[in-house]
Amino acid sequence: MAHLDEIMRAVHPLGADPPGPEWNLAELDGLLETRPPLHAAVLVGLVERADGLNVLLTRRNDALRLHAGQVSLPGGRIDPEDAGVVDAALREAREEVGLSPAQARPLGFLDPVRTVTGYRVVPLIASLDPGFVPRPDPAEVAAVFEVPLSFLLARQHLRELQVEFGGRPRLVLEYAPYPGAPEQRIWGVTASILYNLRQRLEALR
Repeated sequence: MAHLDEIMRAVHPLGADPPGPEWNLAELDGLLETRPPLHAAVLVGLVERADGLNVLLTRRNDALRLHAGQVSLPGGRIDPEDAGVVDAALREAREEVGLSPAQARPLGFLDPVRTVTGYRVVPLIASLDPGFVPRPDPAEVAAVFEVPLSFLLARQHLRELQVEFGGRPRLVLEYAPYPGAPEQRIWGVTASILYNLRQRLEALR
């Protein structure tokens, strides 16, 4: 079972944004636009519960233009007014689920990830106040729920799924349904980000 101190050793430190290209570029070869990507940040919020760490997830509103109805991490595009990734991730979490910055303790960054919709996403790992009560913005978020980190780190719960994009097949990641929220499908970019956390933890061992 992963603990916060181990996670802090596994992630990139907060002093500077993680360098280098996005770790999943090879799997997107030939599918990305030639223009530079837009920059975005997401929050991987970890909540300490009696039985271990949980990850805070959301399901997006069905009426949104991009990724409607999909399970996601709070986050979005980095605005010019944001001081950086940390500021952007916390601002988006406040807007989407009502998380006060005082209720989050940033721990570090995961590796940047690219999306087929034109974004370069940097995930911020943060420890959240267990007393936080989500107040989702209904215009963006249809549901907020938690999944045990132990479930997401278990190899047997993650599989590759073949889909068609841009007229050709590609592989994406998908988690098995979590019994506590079986209707919430965790796949795509969100699954890739959580898989990267597993990769970085396994590299310590």
